[in-house]
Amino acid sequence: MAESTRKAPTVTTRIKKALAPLPWIGPAVLLIGVVVLWPVVVMVWSSFLRIRRTGIVKGSNGTDNYTKLFDEPFFVDVLWNTLVWVAVVVAVTLVLSLLLAQLFNQHFPGRRFARWAMIVPWAASVFMTAVVFKWMLHESHGVINTVMVDLHLLDEGKDWLGKPSTAMPWMMIVAVFVSLPFTTYTLLAGLQTVPGEVYEAAKIDGASTWRTYLSITLPLLRPAILVAIVINLINVFNSFPIIWAMTNGGPGYETATTTVFMYQLKSSDIGESAAMSVANFAMIVVMVVFFLFVSRWNKETDR
Repeated sequence: MAESTRKAPTVTTRIKKALAPLPWIGPAVLLIGVVVLWPVVVMVWSSFLRIRRTGIVKGSNGTDNYTKLFDEPFFVDVLWNTLVWVAVVVAVTLVLSLLLAQLFNQHFPGRRFARWAMIVPWAASVFMTAVVFKWMLHESHGVINTVMVDLHLLDEGKDWLGKPSTAMPWMMIVAVFVSLPFTTYTLLAGLQTVPGEVYEAAKIDGASTWRTYLSITLPLLRPAILVAIVINLINVFNSFPIIWAMTNGGPGYETATTTVFMYQLKSSDIGESAAMSVANFAMIVVMVVFFLFVSRWNKETDR
């Protein structure tokens, strides 16, 4: 029987085949380029320019914007604030979300209503939520001070947001509050993909509830936990509205993170602010890549 021969595809054919999806993905690629990539290019370019507060470009400034940024007296303190802010908020959010996801995965009266109520902090404006908490913490007529004075927990109202030692924890509480819904629902979705048969097998083998959770639930939740941590790292790092609405990063720069510090620099030196933007972008990339590396996201574990 004669074998049929096929001609090798020509270069033109290969190009046409490669470009075939372009009409479908082209608009999305163009949108990403305009909305994401181009602003990044402008941001990096601006960090090397000398720009007046009016926005007029006076020419190249070399690396002087970065030198000035790193020489800022509060720069190290702001970096430390950012590290503590991100680490505490993400860690507390993850722990509480694990507990809430486990609760919402159980059958109990009012579960549907409880799940709906969990969406409220996520649906509300973050800035609005921060402003509400700011008024609740008001020294003279805030509801929190009023209740604590009525319960004799305080002799008089306290200026919670006037000192970094109390302002930072309260801002962290608000950040956790608005981060819980997304993280909880992400972990809940992961829990609902765990087959019931593995729990039945563990029960037959005599495994305790705690051992089952550590050996079965958490490992199977690993992809959901990874997604939750990465998204929270990015969101919490860039969390500008909460800090700005509650303290403006003050007093001074004592409750500012690098995102707020970047905005504060804008009023005095746009080029230095752009340099801080580039540094923020680099820190986000390094932080996420480092986390993905240490979590070995691309390696399958054989058990």
